[in-house]
Amino acid sequence: MTFNRRDFIKVTGAGAMVAGMPVLASGMGTTPPTPIKADSFRLAIAGYTFAQLTLDQALADMKRCGMSLLGVKDMHLPLNSTQEAINAFLAKAESFGVKPYGVGVIYMKTEAAVDQAFAYARMVGVPLIVGAPDVNMLPYVEKKVREYDMRLGIHNHGPDQKLYPGPDDTWEAIKNLDKRIGFCIDIGHTTRLGLDPVAAVKKYHERIFDLHVWDTDKPEKAGGCVEAGRGIIDFPKFFKALRQVNYKGTVSLEYTKDMSDPLPGIAESIGYFKGVLAGMKS
Repeated sequence: MTFNRRDFIKVTGAGAMVAGMPVLASGMGTTPPTPIKADSFRLAIAGYTFAQLTLDQALADMKRCGMSLLGVKDMHLPLNSTQEAINAFLAKAESFGVKPYGVGVIYMKTEAAVDQAFAYARMVGVPLIVGAPDVNMLPYVEKKVREYDMRLGIHNHGPDQKLYPGPDDTWEAIKNLDKRIGFCIDIGHTTRLGLDPVAAVKKYHERIFDLHVWDTDKPEKAGGCVEAGRGIIDFPKFFKALRQVNYKGTVSLEYTKDMSDPLPGIAESIGYFKGVLAGMKS
């Protein structure tokens, strides 16, 4: 059974009507609702969503959407930042009720770039780097993962890049490495490769640390970002898979359709995710 945006509106609309109906008999409506079990994963926003905004604008948008977890991108906190600058960034984020959960995407072509990425993440105080190190850098990345006891999730970029286009390509590069090197699967780019992101979640869930989520309108390179629920990704199926595998990482919206004014699309997408999750029985 497919569950599309129109079905979602019908179901939630009907639920709202029932919720608003008066109790017709004294014995009706007295059973308390079953508490909804909290998901083990957390919704977040990837910093690239705000690439065209200032830090203050980005944090204000997050606050308006009720989002508190941010994947920090270097346009808002440069990789060469001092600890003093990082502390100021963290204090400002906290004033908006926002906390970093990780940093990246960070590209690493040299050992010096790897060193900088790990030192940066430690200064920010996060346990996760979302990165795209060159394949020949992976042995050195593994050394740093062990030295810092930090996780690195490799981000795939679909048909736009030869470096880690899809989850299977990433797996071939990391399968024999330290298990703290895993995935940040981008489900939009995975779909643009003509692949099923749900299958990737089920196959690789033990090594997935982060997910970049956005909807796309086509299962091909020409596919563009649209508001969640308006495209072709089956989000009820996706979230059901996350629950089935007991995924404990972050589910981070990366919305790039209207980057000069992303707030409406962010709000619609996050609202859709929350509505789908609330409407699912399991």
